[in-house]
Amino acid sequence: MRFKITSALFIITSICCLSFMQDGKKKIVFFGDSITELGVKKGGYIDLLNNRIASKGQTNQFELLGAGIGGNKIYDLYLRHEEDVIAKKPNIVIIYVGINDVWHKTSSRTGTDADKFERFYTALIKKIQKANAQVVICTPTVIGEKFDNSNENDGDLNAYAAIIKKIAKDNSLQLIDLRKAFMDYESKNNIENKASGILTSDRVHLNETGNQFLADTMWDVIKILDSPGVGLIFLIFTTRYTYRRLVSQK
Repeated sequence: MRFKITSALFIITSICCLSFMQDGKKKIVFFGDSITELGVKKGGYIDLLNNRIASKGQTNQFELLGAGIGGNKIYDLYLRHEEDVIAKKPNIVIIYVGINDVWHKTSSRTGTDADKFERFYTALIKKIQKANAQVVICTPTVIGEKFDNSNENDGDLNAYAAIIKKIAKDNSLQLIDLRKAFMDYESKNNIENKASGILTSDRVHLNETGNQFLADTMWDVIKILDSPGVGLIFLIFTTRYTYRRLVSQK
């Protein structure tokens, strides 16, 4: 009985905290590799998101920060998450990584094996959640834009995307399936089945259209994350999880 009362108090406290949090600006950190590093530059997807927020008069609701470094893989993100993410005290962290983990396996033999990728990714999520930030994860996009799965790295990209989907399901996380979004776009718009030039400039890094498409796709999720209902569900879920851990330790 005492545990039930304690659980109820936890949830009530969370709702009160939610009311307080809704009044403040949401700080969102985009955590990734060169695509995110370029995303903060003029015309990059984060820059475009900031422009959209400004045009909607929502600059008092969101603060977007980029934490991308070219060439990074999942273990690089794990090694620098405290300084480059946690220190910024984010409300939401959007992790977009995986291209180099796959690409470097064939280009320089320094990629990340699938089992290590999953372990590092899961450990990174736990670290960020400990800092009371909500985590959103993205599947990797493309290394080559042919839509018929004939790009050299398509098999691995599909496999690593499946790992990320599993991680999202296992940890009850919001997923942005960028791989599917990009491939759907390619199948409709890449009539000549080109390797680049539709959404990317070099098979990987985004061109103007690609940055706009990514910004639009990200915005569809960000505006949902700003919903009070989503925040309430997240807080109650994490509170109940904390409570169950406390009970199990009794």
